[in-house]
Amino acid sequence: MAIYFYSKSERYFEFSNFSSHGVELNGAWWPTVEHFFQAQKFEDKDYRDRIRRARTPKDAKELGRTRALAILADWDTRRDEVMLEAVRKKFATHAAIRELLLSTGDEELIENAPTDYYWGCGRTGTGQNKLGQILMQVREELRQQPG
Repeated sequence: MAIYFYSKSERYFEFSNFSSHGVELNGAWWPTVEHFFQAQKFEDKDYRDRIRRARTPKDAKELGRTRALAILADWDTRRDEVMLEAVRKKFATHAAIRELLLSTGDEELIENAPTDYYWGCGRTGTGQNKLGQILMQVREELRQQPG
């Protein structure tokens, strides 16, 4: 049986990039994985910092969608690694959600994002579910850690 996550009102929202489990990466504290991820699209340090300071992850996502500033030329090839780094750090930082992730056993994890066919499963369930795949990879890595 698969575990679907997405909405704040549903179980396993902690797996979402919008959950308020901050991470320290690249010498700064990011309120959510979404804040970190969106900022990494840009070379402009001031703009990255503006995204980091965004009030909500939704605001950070909106700032990350701008094309008034160019995104990094190699972003499409780097984005999965950036996401993996942030998700690893999130679950390394927060013990309670690390235990929640480990408690999912071998269940398939699916981001039930209706409009996202890359990170989620999309409305039709045919999306690539890259975030779910990353979570399952991190879960397996955590299992392999000693002690």
